[in-house]
Amino acid sequence: MAYVAPEPKIFACRQSEALAADIAKAFGAEMGKVSFSTYSDGEFQPSFEESIRGARIFIIGSTHPGPEHLMEMLLMLDAAKRASARHITAVMPYFGWARQDRKDKPRVPIAAKMVAKMLETAGATRIITMDLHADQIQGFFEKPVDHLFASTIFLPYLRDLGLDNLTMASPDMGGSKRAYAYSKYLNSDVVVCYKQRKQANVIEYMELIGDVKGKNVILVDDMVDTAGTLTKAADLMMERGAISVRAIATHAILSGNAFERIENSALSELIITDSIPLKQESSKIKVLSSAKLFADVMHRVHHNTSISSKFLM
Repeated sequence: MAYVAPEPKIFACRQSEALAADIAKAFGAEMGKVSFSTYSDGEFQPSFEESIRGARIFIIGSTHPGPEHLMEMLLMLDAAKRASARHITAVMPYFGWARQDRKDKPRVPIAAKMVAKMLETAGATRIITMDLHADQIQGFFEKPVDHLFASTIFLPYLRDLGLDNLTMASPDMGGSKRAYAYSKYLNSDVVVCYKQRKQANVIEYMELIGDVKGKNVILVDDMVDTAGTLTKAADLMMERGAISVRAIATHAILSGNAFERIENSALSELIITDSIPLKQESSKIKVLSSAKLFADVMHRVHHNTSISSKFLM
């Protein structure tokens, strides 16, 4: 008798339970049962409360700060490997530690490479993630990586805004490729901000390359942390004559005074995905769901069909 693969099972790390539930609903599956025991010193232990022997399983969890989120994913992967799961896919809407993707000065780690090796050692046989901080991080893995783009989510929303005189903008030189990709799809102009930093999260100087006078501007970035770059860029563009400035950012880390900066900035709207749970509500923040995108890709992975149609650009 031919082997029939069992239906896949979906499990959630605690930091991504809400998104995982939405993904499971879109996938058409029940959430798998997993429990956590916590010791008095903070050490925790996950436990799968159902058999996963021979199954394809998806473990959903973003690894945003702090380090316990990454540790939780690693422990879940190790538990799945030791429980004889056949295929173990780490679904990481936000791949943390990705900003350390190279040595930019002596005696520093390449954390993204280290995390990749840890995930594989723990038991991941495949990675599904979205909008890596640097595309080359895919090359840090020896296992298959499905690198999704939030443009699938953002572009329909931007089209529905129906803005005239649209201009795409990058808040820094490194993101110009992303802005050009959006501009090609939306048939719009592009401007780029040039910035210099004193240190991480502290901008010393910013200048605008391009004309935004009379334009509706959309800033494009992969993540927003302190919101210092986005808000400074928005304020600068309004000073240079822009009609409005919006921003799209896949991953909303929003640490420190980010919410206050956004509320007090010239930004009309910050459009994000739910890859990281939003810490608090804001009248200027619009959250778009990534659940359908991940559910569709997971379904295609399970049935060994192409995911190329999910890439709009």
